[in-house]
Amino acid sequence: MSRLSNLKKVQPKLDHFCYGRGKLLLSGEYFVLDGARALALPVSVGQSLSVRYVPSFNPVLYWKSFDSDDNLWFQTSFEFWHFDCLEENPDKEVLFLQKILRQARKQNSHFLRDEVDVFVETRLEFPLDWGLGSSSTLIHNVANWAYISPFELLFNVYGGSGYDVAVAQSECPIVYEKDGSVPKWSLGSFDPPFRNNLYFVHLDRKQNSMDAIEHYNCKKPHDKKIIEALSGITEKMEKANTLFEFECMMKEHEEIISKTLELQRARDKFFSDYWGEIKSLGAWGGDFVLASSDRNFEETRKYFAGKGFNVVIPYEQLVLNNNEDDFVNQGPIERFKYLH
Repeated sequence: MSRLSNLKKVQPKLDHFCYGRGKLLLSGEYFVLDGARALALPVSVGQSLSVRYVPSFNPVLYWKSFDSDDNLWFQTSFEFWHFDCLEENPDKEVLFLQKILRQARKQNSHFLRDEVDVFVETRLEFPLDWGLGSSSTLIHNVANWAYISPFELLFNVYGGSGYDVAVAQSECPIVYEKDGSVPKWSLGSFDPPFRNNLYFVHLDRKQNSMDAIEHYNCKKPHDKKIIEALSGITEKMEKANTLFEFECMMKEHEEIISKTLELQRARDKFFSDYWGEIKSLGAWGGDFVLASSDRNFEETRKYFAGKGFNVVIPYEQLVLNNNEDDFVNQGPIERFKYLH
């Protein structure tokens, strides 16, 4: 039985339940916005959204969000018809959620029109500062709930390329590209024989995606040859058969992004004496980097811990694949602890 089935079985009284997977962007970062093909991976942790309805003559939407330790980190409530917040001085998280709900109503005028109180709970399976897609999984889940396009919802709420929404509904790696305003993706075949030599290292420096995109846009226009080169690297990375071949693609990708956007490579900034290759993922300077290593896990982990980076996760423990049934079927809290 799948993990999704198990979760539904645990909560049989829910009126609606949906789940979105977290993401990692392995190649094409930034330039995926302008059509570069990107290799993206679904991870084995994500976010769920559950909804319960109770008849009411004065409908209110009650929202609670729980983190990966099952602690309540966010709650708010909205009046039902215009999604006006019922508390004074709403913070940016409340306003962001309000924008999502109002846009969902705009796309589907029948969304939440019944005379019921609505109780929503979201549950993250990864820490908020890991950059694995707390916003994109929320967008995906609300779109599922409202029966609307998650891409249209994403683009109208805060833009982006849409790859993260595509990953949220995927069970395997994808190759993604944005053709103008149209998202396109296909199932990828990335399952490298050297996956035991790949690790994800968290830099513990949360990056603001909007700030990163603004920096990228300030450097426009970008030469089409750069987009073509990055698309070519994506294809080569997906098909790489040896660690050495893959490391060459990691290094070439880093050099192109660094030179074009005038950003310092994570390797140069933190890991100049590291024996393998380092590649930034997503917005440079924070969240995760991908590290290759021809040494065992304990030696690799010890190196990064010595630099002050204690979250080092083997590829197979984070990326969703067909060989992870035992890992994926663990509950969200147990799975998060296992990653440590």
